Amino acid sequence: MPLPARRVHIYGRISDENGNPIELVTVNEDRTLQSAISNLKGEYSLTVTTYDDTVRLTFRLIGHETRKRSLTSPQDTVRLDLMLPTARYALEGVEIRSTRRQTGGIQQINPEGLRFNADIGGGSVESIIATQAGVSSRNELSNQYSVRGGNFDENSVYVNGSEIMRPLLIRAGQQEGLSFINSDMVESIGFSTGGFDVSYGDRMSSVLDITYRKPRGFESVLTASLLGGSAFVGAGNDKISFSGSVRYKTTSYLLGTLDTKGEYDPSFLDFQTYLSWTPTPKWSIGVIGNISRNSYNFTPSTRSTSFGTPENPRHFKVYFDGWESDRFNTATAALDIKRKVGENSIIQLNASAFSSRESESFDIISQYWLDEEAGNRQLAIGTFMQHARNRLQSNVVTTLLKGIHKTDVAGTFNWGMEYRRESVDDRMREWEMRDSAGYTLPYTQSGPLEMYYSIKSVNSITGQRISGYIQDTWRHNLSIGLLTLNLGVRISYWNWNRELIVSPRLIAGFTPSFNEDFTFRFSTGIYHQSPFYKELKDTISTGSIGEVRLNRDIRSQRSLQVVLGGDYDFIVFDRPFRFTAELYYKKLDRLIPYNLDNVRIIYYGENCAHGYAAGLDMKLFGEFVEGTQSWLTLSIMNTREKIGDQWLPRPSDQRFNLSLYFTDTFPRRDRWKMSLRGSLADGLPFGPARKGIESRVFRAPAYKRVDIGLSYKAIDGNTRPHYYGRTTFFKDIWIGVDCFNLLGINNVNSYYWITEISGAQYAIPNYLTGRQLNVRILVNLNN
Repeated sequence: MPLPARRVHIYGRISDENGNPIELVTVNEDRTLQSAISNLKGEYSLTVTTYDDTVRLTFRLIGHETRKRSLTSPQDTVRLDLMLPTARYALEGVEIRSTRRQTGGIQQINPEGLRFNADIGGGSVESIIATQAGVSSRNELSNQYSVRGGNFDENSVYVNGSEIMRPLLIRAGQQEGLSFINSDMVESIGFSTGGFDVSYGDRMSSVLDITYRKPRGFESVLTASLLGGSAFVGAGNDKISFSGSVRYKTTSYLLGTLDTKGEYDPSFLDFQTYLSWTPTPKWSIGVIGNISRNSYNFTPSTRSTSFGTPENPRHFKVYFDGWESDRFNTATAALDIKRKVGENSIIQLNASAFSSRESESFDIISQYWLDEEAGNRQLAIGTFMQHARNRLQSNVVTTLLKGIHKTDVAGTFNWGMEYRRESVDDRMREWEMRDSAGYTLPYTQSGPLEMYYSIKSVNSITGQRISGYIQDTWRHNLSIGLLTLNLGVRISYWNWNRELIVSPRLIAGFTPSFNEDFTFRFSTGIYHQSPFYKELKDTISTGSIGEVRLNRDIRSQRSLQVVLGGDYDFIVFDRPFRFTAELYYKKLDRLIPYNLDNVRIIYYGENCAHGYAAGLDMKLFGEFVEGTQSWLTLSIMNTREKIGDQWLPRPSDQRFNLSLYFTDTFPRRDRWKMSLRGSLADGLPFGPARKGIESRVFRAPAYKRVDIGLSYKAIDGNTRPHYYGRTTFFKDIWIGVDCFNLLGINNVNSYYWITEISGAQYAIPNYLTGRQLNVRILVNLNN
């Protein structure tokens, strides 16, 4: 006889591996097809009418592993709690969670393994960012990078919710010190090449969002190499934690490979600490402090550069007399306080202060000869005299109050209000005198002698910015797949130029239920590049004498962006891979044109252009070698701007960029690690120095570079705890060797322009660093 119908009420709570509730989980009874969906608290309730003795349930959510449970002879009411693990893909050194990448805003990157990268910065976060699709870095001495046709100033960096500022006077990569981001302290890395939400500030290109970790227990790391060293120590428990680090960097060993010889004395030192206190489950307080002392001293002696073509080789020889001394000292403090209100709301206060004291001084005389390589004919001879006494002080104080509220009806609602006070005091005195074959340039047959250029100015600003944003995020588990929508608007006002800007944005992500290996993304919105100080500087020239004025009529640059992309996960030879592609278009207006010299950006000081950027970014990553993570990226882009009636390539118009990051291990030798980074990038447009952008009609050669590093675990304290009776102090010790610029290619960074009395100009390439070896050691200490 068939069993009589029974009504069984099943309820419970669904959580992830961290105990956090999961919403939108579909709970199905397999035979009756009756279903329920979990709410914001992860709770579900289902009443099943069945004729069977067994009730079979399936718990499913895209981006999480599917779980099945069977209830045999259940009672009338049953509580069934479940942990639903996140679907994990070990790709590119990144733990990818499908639910997080549906929004399309921020990709998550795992910082593990940074210390083993062959990187001049000592395993910096920026070295990994530079290999991502859509990102370009053409100067190994600099931490700066450009994203999808933008310049360095269009990238924002956040650490624990506070925006990080950087010095303004730096003009060359060798002057740069250490990155603010300390890789020993990083817990997570979030990065976006575009299409990010309104919670991030007014920047047009990218966001790098860093979270520092809270140590649990004692940990310590010591590193040393030919380029510097560091010491990190951390300790903590569930209530309180501390981490501190001292880093030192010197690139004098590396700068010896440049064409310009002399006494290089760069010295970069910083101290950074992070304190965290969680007095109750509802309160948490964090403090970050950083002091950085960066100096660059240089006494040049000679320079010898060979360039040209095999048919027309040339040689450039310079003798120097003089010196350069630069200082870039900064201090940063940041406070974040979080208060959990109820189960579904968080209020957070972020306060930060930044202060910089920068100086740039040089007096250099250079006498040059430009000849044909065979020495048959002298092309040019002359003298340069360069002088600068530049001083800049800046202070920025920021306070941000923001909140997150989750509800079953409205989804996740975010809001924020920010106040920022900025002050800059800039004193500039700089001139250059040129001589060609005994004639002063610019040459005049009558009248007084003139400098090639001369600038003397004193400027200061004090401004206040007020901004706010609201956004809501909905996640809908539809029958056809999981849909995520993010809609927000950001409003900002700057009293210095009395400008109000409004930035609405929409982000959508969709993972179809028919194949969870696909994810599709779409985003659009308005992004502004709010001016800080450099953009305001408008140089008014009278002959060769320039005066810098600050343009109060300046307006924020604006970009209307559309991004369409997707991911596809697949398996090859039982190894996970992912292919990612994004197509984007940026309509740019109110642009402030600029020239790029090394890493120095010189703005026109007025909104006099409009343009566009369009391209395609592709990335393939996965286990090219079993158990290791590697990736290959290809970016194709075109960006142009119109000034007057003329369309010109923008200074960042890099038409293609191919990057490779490859890691390997030796078979059955887990003590060995290898990392390789390669880059092939199109050359950038350039033109004569101190000329208009209209003269930027040349293009530099392609940038080609390969760096490789090999690391060996010399001591493993876990496998040999009593080796020589001393390894109880060591968790492990790694010894590594790096080869920078493995192929020994002379990459061009910028050009040194010389002018003849006849007006003819020659562009002498300034080459970057050559092939060089580095030896390093890393020691992890036990507690």
